[in-house]
Amino acid sequence: MSLKKNDPEIYNLIQKERKRQAETLDLIASENYSSKEVMEALGSILTNKYAENYPGKRYYGGCEVVDELEEVAKERVREAFALPLDWHVNVQPYSGSPANLEVYNALLEPGDTVMSLDLASGGHLTHGSPVNFTGKTYKFVHYGLSPKTGKLDYMEILKLADKVNPKLILCGYTAYSREVDFKKFREIADKVKAIAMADISHIAGLIVGGAHQSPIPFFDVVTSTVHKTLRGPRAAIIMSKDKYASAIDKSVFPGMQGGPHENAIAAIAVTMKEAKTVAFRKYAEQVVKNCKTLARALQDFGFKIVSGGTDNHLMIVDLTNKNITGLEARKLLESAGIVTSQSPIPQDPRKPWDPSGVRLGSAALTSRGMKEKEMSKVASWMAAVIADHDVAGKVRDEIKRFTKNFPAPGL
Repeated sequence: MSLKKNDPEIYNLIQKERKRQAETLDLIASENYSSKEVMEALGSILTNKYAENYPGKRYYGGCEVVDELEEVAKERVREAFALPLDWHVNVQPYSGSPANLEVYNALLEPGDTVMSLDLASGGHLTHGSPVNFTGKTYKFVHYGLSPKTGKLDYMEILKLADKVNPKLILCGYTAYSREVDFKKFREIADKVKAIAMADISHIAGLIVGGAHQSPIPFFDVVTSTVHKTLRGPRAAIIMSKDKYASAIDKSVFPGMQGGPHENAIAAIAVTMKEAKTVAFRKYAEQVVKNCKTLARALQDFGFKIVSGGTDNHLMIVDLTNKNITGLEARKLLESAGIVTSQSPIPQDPRKPWDPSGVRLGSAALTSRGMKEKEMSKVASWMAAVIADHDVAGKVRDEIKRFTKNFPAPGL
């Protein structure tokens, strides 16, 4: 009530956003709904505390409680991901992009060669995009997807690794819909004596929930955000073998960050406890079921899915046969209450700001309790709006009524 009284402008904007989230269908693959408990921790008095450095080594007084808190968060990460005893956890990264930069800074020198998936095929900006700091600082060599299958071609990745001899090989993606064979990446890394790194920001919740294999048994270092399929705060974690722990910790602090956000670390701890429940495991399984159903239903309406389908929580819809661009489709669908993000397709001839596809994800809708039946309904609405732009208003009204039956967690 104090915010409403003392700053009604911001209070009203928050209420407008709450209404938008409640009345629309969130198909953005990187978004989800955090629980009230996660948000309570994030908005707690811990936001007041400065705590530079690590537990037991702080530069500030009064850190007894946050030292304990940070250790609890790290232990819960260990439990959630079933980390081996010789693995280390850092819960201080502010978000996913800083986490990746901190690993590069710890393990690489400027100009070192790194292999990763190119942006148009499903990689991330921090995986060496030429417009990103990473692409300007390190020599990124990008592998792509098979033109025939739209999937990773491990033999071609091996051939490229043999050719360029990278110091680090990165997998884990922002828009790849198939399950990743981490063991094969380990074999490729071993062949060229490279460090194996996985960015599992998108699939972390599926891994913890048992719906996707884990890279932990095969890799050297793993980064992840804590929102997306994990349903936590906007924060990140770095997990690594002990041999890299000291370098990574020093890279996070004092290398790239100052005081950690202890309120976010508390929210990470809450998230990890929630992720270890039976309910979360069922949720992760349903996310994949829902995404597969949505993909098949869209294919029945004539939509092309990159790689022909999905094994996880997302897909890229190739709109080249629908006479509409990704940006146009995103705006049109949003006018109907269906929120997506435009996305390039492999070898996309269009520009990144108006590419040929849209990216869809099932994680947020699954958090609202939707299942296969609802996914088919969502596909029918999308198909109707793309086919006849004039029905967008009618569909939006239907979606407003529909969403009342599926209240979003935390709202």
